[in-house]
Amino acid sequence: MLIKLWPNGSETLKNLVLGGVGSITILDGSKVEFGDLGNNFMVDDSSLGQSKAKCVCSFLQELNDAVKAKFIEEYPEALIDTNPSFFSQFTLVVATQLVEESMVKLDRICGQENVMLIFARSYGLTGLVRISVKMADERKTSHGGTLPSTREAKREFKELLKSRMAAMDEENYTEAIDASFKVFAPQGISSDLQRIINDSCADVGTGSSEFWRGVRELWGFGESFGGMEFIANEGGGEVPHEGSILDMTSSTERSIRLSLRLIILSLKNEFGIFSRKSVCRYCPIEDEYNNPSVSELQKYLTDEDYSIAVGFYILLRSVDRYAANFNLFPGQFDGGLDEDISRLKTTAVSLVNDWGCTGLTLTEDLINEMCRFGAAELHAVAAVIGGIASQEVIKLITKQFVPMSGTSVFNAIDHRSQLLTLY
Repeated sequence: MLIKLWPNGSETLKNLVLGGVGSITILDGSKVEFGDLGNNFMVDDSSLGQSKAKCVCSFLQELNDAVKAKFIEEYPEALIDTNPSFFSQFTLVVATQLVEESMVKLDRICGQENVMLIFARSYGLTGLVRISVKMADERKTSHGGTLPSTREAKREFKELLKSRMAAMDEENYTEAIDASFKVFAPQGISSDLQRIINDSCADVGTGSSEFWRGVRELWGFGESFGGMEFIANEGGGEVPHEGSILDMTSSTERSIRLSLRLIILSLKNEFGIFSRKSVCRYCPIEDEYNNPSVSELQKYLTDEDYSIAVGFYILLRSVDRYAANFNLFPGQFDGGLDEDISRLKTTAVSLVNDWGCTGLTLTEDLINEMCRFGAAELHAVAAVIGGIASQEVIKLITKQFVPMSGTSVFNAIDHRSQLLTLY
């Protein structure tokens, strides 16, 4: 489901519909206004005064009529307050252009209902995208082992293999030499896997995913092995084997014999869900907003490469606080720009002090730019934000790529997108 059909929301949906997503639901209670014609390609002159959700839904289905699309004419903020259980029916929610208070409420709701959530926002020449999920396990490309600890040990072992070759063209030995580094790989399980096994999510319940139920079985708390710890006992300190053999030169008889042995062993254990997976950890947005990592903020602000990105992040938070205090965004109306700049600066300093980051300063240029933006949403920036958001949606739904962890901040002034981890 997508919340709010501002330009970045429309761009996100366009990418997903063209990509062949199964179904979409649009939640927006606003009407098409004249200003929408200049930054939203999903509406035209004939749409003026009509339901924005209805018009955009119609245009999107022209792009791909195989996608099931429906719309709900409701204001998201009201639905978040009055009917939070409504969001539990969706697999993933993309929320665009929500202010901080609504973002925190929606994040809390989706966290309780175990619904994946992506926030996307564009504001003048900047914008951000952030993923918020309880826990997501995604596939990733894995590497075949670890290099030997010393170069000398590797060389000696290769020489030993070469000394056993009767001829220089023996493919078996050539393959063994090429794969010799695997002999030196440390035994046991990796620290990353150990952290997963020790994770509190491994204490499974009725709502636990297949992945975490498998972790519990792997470490032996389930009934499959009669309470035995697989890694410590049957595994001999190792995790279950993937079950396939590497491409190798061998006689047909020996290859079949080895394959049958592995098949018989694999029938005893079912751990296919662990193949090439990783755990991505996320922080509730309420925790990040109330207690961001002071050390990370200080690091980013003092880093020349990241100072502008984290500055925009702080100011995007500040304009929401400004709007809550004054019922409008800085620079939103003509006149009084100098006063807005002064107010925004005071608001930003107050926000940073609330985090415990006393002494940190933002450049005057950034504060002035945020006021000049006037809460405008430029289509060029919205297209980038929508592209990033839709890419992360596909990652989370298909579980074939590792999603980003942190907040992606786009700076259209310098044409840069940077990832900030503030928890």
